[in-house]
Parts: sequence; C-alpha cells; structure tokens
Amino acid sequence: MTDTIVLPPAGAKTERDIDPSLDLVAEINRLRRERNAVILAHYYQDGEIQDLADFVGDSLDLSRKAAATDADVIVFCGVRFMGEVAKILSPTKTVLIPDAEAGCSLEESCRPEAFRAFRERHPDHIAVTYINCSAEIKALSDVIVTSSNAEAILRQLPADRPILFAPDRHLGSYLARISGREMTLWPGSCIIHEQFSERELVKLKVRHPNALVAAHPECPEAVLLHADHVGSTRAILDYVLASDRDEFIIATEQHIIHQMTKAAPHKTFLPAPGADGGCSCSNCPFMALNTLEKIYLCLVNDAPAITVPESLRLEALKPLEKMLEMSRSVPMSGNAHAS
Repeated sequence: MTDTIVLPPAGAKTERDIDPSLDLVAEINRLRRERNAVILAHYYQDGEIQDLADFVGDSLDLSRKAAATDADVIVFCGVRFMGEVAKILSPTKTVLIPDAEAGCSLEESCRPEAFRAFRERHPDHIAVTYINCSAEIKALSDVIVTSSNAEAILRQLPADRPILFAPDRHLGSYLARISGREMTLWPGSCIIHEQFSERELVKLKVRHPNALVAAHPECPEAVLLHADHVGSTRAILDYVLASDRDEFIIATEQHIIHQMTKAAPHKTFLPAPGADGGCSCSNCPFMALNTLEKIYLCLVNDAPAITVPESLRLEALKPLEKMLEMSRSVPMSGNAHAS
C-alpha cells in the first residue's frame, strides 16, 4: 500500500523538548496565525482538541471544509484517511496530521490488491465505498460515501445495477435494508462499533427506561434493532439536540458527547456499553493518539505531512468529486462549527 506519510526529519522537535510550562493553546494559536493554518477536528477527538479547532464535524462536513478552505496549511485532527482526503481535494495545501500512527481498522481491513480482485469478480457492480479507506481504495471505486450522504447517493444510482459496498459490512447491511438495493458486502468492521453489546445495552435501557437510543449504522444489526434513531455522527448530534427528551444512550464513539453536553448541558448522555458492561470500548484508540502536544509539534516541524502521488491523487479525486456533487442536497450541519 502506498505510504502517504512524510515523517518529521532527523533532529525535529519532540515531546521531550517541550517546556512543561509552555502554554500550548497560546502557542498553537500563534503558529496557526503565522502559518495561515486551519485546524479541522472530527467529533471523535478529545474535547480539548474540539474546543481548539476552527471547525468540528463529521467526515462529510470535514471533506467540504478541506475542499473549500483558503488556508495555506490544514492540520487534520482525526485519522490518516481524513488527511489523505484533504490532500486529494486540496493538493496545493500543506496537510499535517498530529500523529502518523492514527490509522483506522476499516482502512486496514481493506487492502488494495484484495479489493481490486473483489471488483474484478463483480465487473457489473457499482463500487460504492465508505470514506474510511485508503487513497488507493478510493482510486478503485466509482463513488465514495459517508454515513451522512450514503442514502442520498444510493437513491441516485441506476436501480438496475447491483452494488459492491466496502469496507464496513454493518453500514452496508443497514443501507441495503433501508434502500432495498442488492449489495455485495466487504467483510470489514469498525473495532469501536463492533464492541457494543446488545445484552448490556438492554440492561442499560432497563435501568434508564426513559432514555432514547441513538446509534451509528456502523453498529451491528443486533444493536441497531434497539435504536430509536440510526444515523451518522452528525445526525445523532442533531437528533438529540432537537428532541424534547432529556436522556439518551449514545452508541458511537463517545467523544461526540462533548458537543452534546456543550449544546444541551441539561440533558443526560450515556455511552452505550461493551460486553463487560462498561463504556471504555467506545474510545477510539486511533483518534486518541492526537494530543495538544502533537498538534503543536506538527506545526513546528511541518510534519507528519500527507503526500499523495499525483497519478493516485487524480484517480482518487474522481469518486470524491462525484460524492461531493451527489451530496449537494445534504445540508452542512449547523452543529459542525467554528469553535
């Protein structure tokens, strides 16, 4: 698989070199002004990173921001494939990520050689690929989708064509159910959403009978069957804020609760439990790699940076542009915001 990460050079500043008394937020603010940098953060980032960011959103909102920004530098606080999307859409920008190891289990589950063979076995299918994948997988796809726009895009595809969907089997299965489309699914899954337990969720609902359940479609079907609302991260946020109810169980990565509590501090938000009855399973270990120290260092060192070979970028750009074009009916969230 193509390596799209440029690591800091020898002699670059490290966390050990940071003065413990340094005001990291003030220094990051100074550096982003000096470098005309924009900081984009996914809802799954730690709350202090969300509060620092210029813009917080889900994958669709962040893709739109990356394509439209007039900043010279994009600091993408999320995971590697998100930085790749920013570089593909804005090739003249410097795209930095705080931690080079911030990957994604869905991306790792779908390797280019295997996906190419998968496509070749189904030459009559349209390849609809979830954005949680590498640039190489995007280049092999017909159209990219996010959980926010997938249903809208499926409605626009020829009804007589079967669909290949990768890499998340749970999202693909959910989309097949609600759309009635014939789909052949890649067998990948998100390590976070896979861990939610139906049994423990039912127990939590019994203890909180007035709580509504809002779940991401990356969850297994057994969990989704108990949900009052199924939708993207952004849709879950919009749902709980618009509801007149005061208690919710949230079945997705729990850092989205930071935005919920900021916007509706009078409401109660409970992370959905894992098999042990706890909620630690809903912390993404890849998203957690990003810290304020690493944001500061990437601006100082100009790395880790994303680079995508031009031939690969152009091939991956086609299905991403198709996604953005077919998503025009999907509004930008009012909650994806400048912080």
